[in-house]
Amino acid sequence: MTINQQKFQDYLLKEKNYSVHTALAYGKDLDFFKIFIERNFDNTPLEEVSYTLIRSWIVSMVDGKMGNTSVNRKIASLKAFYKFLLKTKQIDINPLSKHKALKTPKKIQIPFSEDELDKVLHHIEYKEGFEGFRDKLIIDLFYITGIRRSELIALQLKNVDISNNTIKVLGKRNKERIIPILPILINQIKNYQSERAEIPLVNDESYFFLLQNGNKLNETFVYRLINDYFSNVSEKVKKSPHMLRHTFATHMLNHGADLNSIKELLGHASLASTQVYTHSSLTELKNVYQNAHPRNKK
Repeated sequence: MTINQQKFQDYLLKEKNYSVHTALAYGKDLDFFKIFIERNFDNTPLEEVSYTLIRSWIVSMVDGKMGNTSVNRKIASLKAFYKFLLKTKQIDINPLSKHKALKTPKKIQIPFSEDELDKVLHHIEYKEGFEGFRDKLIIDLFYITGIRRSELIALQLKNVDISNNTIKVLGKRNKERIIPILPILINQIKNYQSERAEIPLVNDESYFFLLQNGNKLNETFVYRLINDYFSNVSEKVKKSPHMLRHTFATHMLNHGADLNSIKELLGHASLASTQVYTHSSLTELKNVYQNAHPRNKK
């Protein structure tokens, strides 16, 4: 590992707050690229690589039958590395600045049903005390607000305003937004805060959600929490925090919310990002249409 590779790992962990798992995955992708350069281009330093060499790597992966999604992920790791080198003035030009990702088939993600949400929130026995109150509140907050996993992890204690039924989150590109929360959450929040106050040693005091040891949450913990609880009620392949965000948007559309309002709640920069959720809503609409239209009953 070169000095810049090590600094890149430190940057991901300490400045970008990436999980150890994610930082290691980026590092492996970078090592994979470095080995290719060593074998095919006389060990050219990573800092001197041109897009032509990167293009050769892409072609070799595609020729090796690697899927476009996997290729794009590896290129994303490489792109992050060169952005880091540019930021730290190790290079003057990012060789990937004009690269366009390979096309991948768009998969329609199937959200959780309202019945599945009801089972998780009202028919599962949660642990007693702090962990039980926290876990249920996390699931409910995801579903009621549609926030991202990173936003939930970074949620500050001071930004949960139960007097106004709102939370303030820091989204992508450091954009703050205020999201309303339903009154039914207020008692849950109060119960959780009461249990949180009993934790003997809190290391990350400013964060709203904590682990039992007083540290703030991490990405892996939140993913496993959602996956574990929904595995009890759903056979869907993907059971993740993002799927709850997807479910929030889809259910809102199904119940008459307009796309622009959902865009603001989700913190999307453009309406195009929100429109992906209309696919599953359209499926629901087709079912209603087929079952309700009188011409279909003849």
